[in-house]
Amino acid sequence: MPEGRVTRAYAGHYYVDSQGTMLDCVARGRLRKEGKEVLVGDMVSFSVTGPGSGVIEDVLPRKSRLVRPPVANVDQAVIVMACADPEPDLELLDRMLVAVMSAGLEAVICFNKMDLVSDYASRKIARPYRRAGYVVVRTSARAGWGLRPLRRALIGKISVFSGPSGVGKSALLNALEPGLRLRCGEISAKTGRGRHTTRYSVLLEVRPGGYVADTPGFSRLDLDLAGLRREDLDDFFPEFVARRDGCRFTGCLHHKEPGCAVKAAVEAGEVSSSRYEHYVKFLEEIIEAERKGKLW
Repeated sequence: MPEGRVTRAYAGHYYVDSQGTMLDCVARGRLRKEGKEVLVGDMVSFSVTGPGSGVIEDVLPRKSRLVRPPVANVDQAVIVMACADPEPDLELLDRMLVAVMSAGLEAVICFNKMDLVSDYASRKIARPYRRAGYVVVRTSARAGWGLRPLRRALIGKISVFSGPSGVGKSALLNALEPGLRLRCGEISAKTGRGRHTTRYSVLLEVRPGGYVADTPGFSRLDLDLAGLRREDLDDFFPEFVARRDGCRFTGCLHHKEPGCAVKAAVEAGEVSSSRYEHYVKFLEEIIEAERKGKLW
């Protein structure tokens, strides 16, 4: 039975790329009964029902899955934040990094719209994340800056572009592949937020050998508190992992314990204080979720 990759899902139709041939498919009814949801990025087996059309018979095993945005089999997430217009929401960025890493994906951070701020300001925003060990690129889709390192980060990968609306995800993809002609939105003067221009997820080919899932923007990503343990949270802060062996106590939560190497690094300016504050906030959310779970 032929196989292919779902590159777009819209209104019950799934567009499957099979060796360069695109088919408009629907999902076999029994898949829903079996609890098998078809996502963009899924490898599927299908049967041909007519010229350019088919039926998805089964969803092949996934190597990864994101819940929001709902995409399967991606290798990495490119988290896009604007340097300005809208102002970067670093707490949201840190939430997204935790969610991405806990899903087993690599993370690339892209600070876009660097043409709206000084070079010093864009470097200052990016510095804590570079120091933490993340791959960070600074770009301007409008001016065409920083596209080469971003393109390099996409080679040989299936990536998902994620971030709030209005930060320029679609504009970046248009800059990388002008033929895509994706709709780009403006920032609402009333709310200060971006207008949603991407209505559904779609897998796009980006030369010289990568795929990117363009996904609807969103402004908030909640941690899966029920699935994340307090003792595992620091696994998703690379700068904490590099220092935790220096903590006095094994299993240090880097919160109220004495002799904590991470807190010492924050006080010394070696670890971003805002990153640490976000970590503590997430930790308290997880502990509260655990407490509520024990009451039921």
